[in-house]
Amino acid sequence: MAVGLVLAFLFLSLLVSGINEGLVRLLSIRSKFLWAFLRDTLDGPDRQGRSFLPAGMRDVFTALPFSRDARPRHNSMPSPAVLSPIPEGEAVAEGELTERLYERVREIDHPKAKRTSIATLPPERFALALMEFASAEPNGVQGLLDKLKAMRSPLHGHLQGIWESSAADVNRFRQQVEVWFDAEMRRLTLLYRRYVRWVVAVLGLVLTLVFSMDALEYGKTLLRDQAFREGVAAIAGGGDQGLTALKDRCTATGDSADPYRCVTEALSSPALVKIFDHALVGVAVPQNGDPQVKWNLGAWWERLISPGHWPGFVLTFAALLFGASFWWDILRRLTGIRSRAGR
Repeated sequence: MAVGLVLAFLFLSLLVSGINEGLVRLLSIRSKFLWAFLRDTLDGPDRQGRSFLPAGMRDVFTALPFSRDARPRHNSMPSPAVLSPIPEGEAVAEGELTERLYERVREIDHPKAKRTSIATLPPERFALALMEFASAEPNGVQGLLDKLKAMRSPLHGHLQGIWESSAADVNRFRQQVEVWFDAEMRRLTLLYRRYVRWVVAVLGLVLTLVFSMDALEYGKTLLRDQAFREGVAAIAGGGDQGLTALKDRCTATGDSADPYRCVTEALSSPALVKIFDHALVGVAVPQNGDPQVKWNLGAWWERLISPGHWPGFVLTFAALLFGASFWWDILRRLTGIRSRAGR
């Protein structure tokens, strides 16, 4: 029963993770999340004072994918060998620093759409791009800081503190920028996971209801199937108790005239295969013929509105919140895969 439940939770968790990953890739959420942070950090909010980073879970799949895309346009050309200084005053265009940063890192980009698909920026690459910005200024790092201050870039406050703590040492400044950017990426990752955790929870609830997966009922079914398999083993050994159990089972299913057919069908349809029998849509694959799809709208709805199934639904939903990696680890512990692999 334990292995059967873990397999069920693992399968549904993998389905939740797969749907979530498909949405993330389809909408390029990771890349948009990174460049929203870079746009806020380098150039600040837009002219209406709005941040590009999502303010909540709703913005992750509404504003961020469709109306707040801060990613630069993809460019397959290599970065220019000579970098011009940053313009001053009103000559600075909106998103100027973000575009310049992409200009220095676009070698790691690959064509996927009209905009960049870069979703991870190494701290060393970011620090090197800043040093290239500074090398284009007449006064080096200090000249870059002066222009960032004039632009009211949020990056100025971070770099000014790093520059002062490094005692105007260029090498130490570059190293400290790497450390600072790496810490910012970790913080951004935690923020991203917080939003994704809510999305996974919503997907888990939807799948629990669509498949009407009652974990308590499924556990009882596994126990009943285990007893039935013991009865089949008793029949093979000539036990009268097993024969009685088989007769009762086959009489209930209408196969009392052919007990061997009853045994065959029972063993070919274990409880683990029947996990989706109560789903909104059922799929049957016969031995001969095409797959058959049937709608279980009436029975599915009766299960949803039945209070007796609600505790099982809640248990399934709570189990899916642990994620596929958790249930895979539990399955390996139960089956001993880890210990055999260690040998």
